[in-house]
Amino acid sequence: MGLDDKIKNAAQDIAGKAKEAIGNATDNDKLAAEGKADQVKADAKKAGENVKDAFKK
Repeated sequence: MGLDDKIKNAAQDIAGKAKEAIGNATDNDKLAAEGKADQVKADAKKAGENVKDAFKK
């Protein structure tokens, strides 16, 4: 996984956590769900990149 990809995935994960926290604090279920979705997307990208890295070895 390239460094750029790692940074982008980490940023998306952090942004998702922030959205979820703000959504929970303000009782905004839609924002909290968006935050969780962003985190899931980031995790999926990380997993895909890890698979690519495993095949490169």
